[in-house]
Amino acid sequence: MTRPAPTILSMTGFAARETRFPGGTLLIELRAVNHRYLELHVKIEDALRQFEPLVRELLQTHLGRGKVECRLSLKSDAATQSAVVLNPQMVTQIAQTLTRLREHFPDAQAVNLVDIFKLPGICQSDPVDTEAMAQSLHEGLLQAIKELIAARQREGEKLKQVLLDRLQGVREQIGIVKPLLPQLIAQYQEKLTAKLREALLEEDDRIRQEMVLFAQRIDVDEELARLQSHITEMDRILAAGGAVGKKLDFLMQEMNREANTLGSKSVSIETTQVSMQLKVLIEQMREQIQNIE
Repeated sequence: MTRPAPTILSMTGFAARETRFPGGTLLIELRAVNHRYLELHVKIEDALRQFEPLVRELLQTHLGRGKVECRLSLKSDAATQSAVVLNPQMVTQIAQTLTRLREHFPDAQAVNLVDIFKLPGICQSDPVDTEAMAQSLHEGLLQAIKELIAARQREGEKLKQVLLDRLQGVREQIGIVKPLLPQLIAQYQEKLTAKLREALLEEDDRIRQEMVLFAQRIDVDEELARLQSHITEMDRILAAGGAVGKKLDFLMQEMNREANTLGSKSVSIETTQVSMQLKVLIEQMREQIQNIE
């Protein structure tokens, strides 16, 4: 089984499957949640313990990241159970031994037949077809993994849409900031000119110097350009699909840095509000990205 074409995969999912197994029915359950790496927890019946290496190999081959719990249990089928018969050689040996012991200990308590039945080797069963069991487990687990990946893919599509919606919100906030900058500079120029005139310091050079310093201090064009660049890159990553969780998480760190800088340069309530809203949107995206493979 090959992994599906690149899409956004959630690390959360569940799959359950039953498959025919020599001697009964194999019950398979897979549960997955988000995790930094691939962490496997295999819970398997003792009768199936010999197949644990095969189980781990299949899970590691087809799953990327996440904390995955795999439960395997066998529901015996009475109609197909192996026939159990007594070992005639062992029974004869035990009978002969008991006869000799009674000659020496005639008053000893009679032996309980149930205890004899529990002795190792007293019973024989048909040989188990280990190869057939391994094949059944392999096919059943592959189908369960396929169902788990499909579930993670459906959840991943939902996460992708949430991210795109929040990304549109970031675009809208950037659109609010850009038109404000010329207006803020003009307002500051009016206030500065009025104050200087009140102080009888009508110095055009002084006003120009103050305006240059102020414009430099509140210039956020570079931050807005980087935010726009991150948005473009995020669009590209979401469209490409695949294992993108770590890339998106890094982008969230960069976008949050630009939002913080925008807030530190703010000289108006409007830009402060935009900075705060950007950080809210980025945090919402970051929380969703934690679930993406």
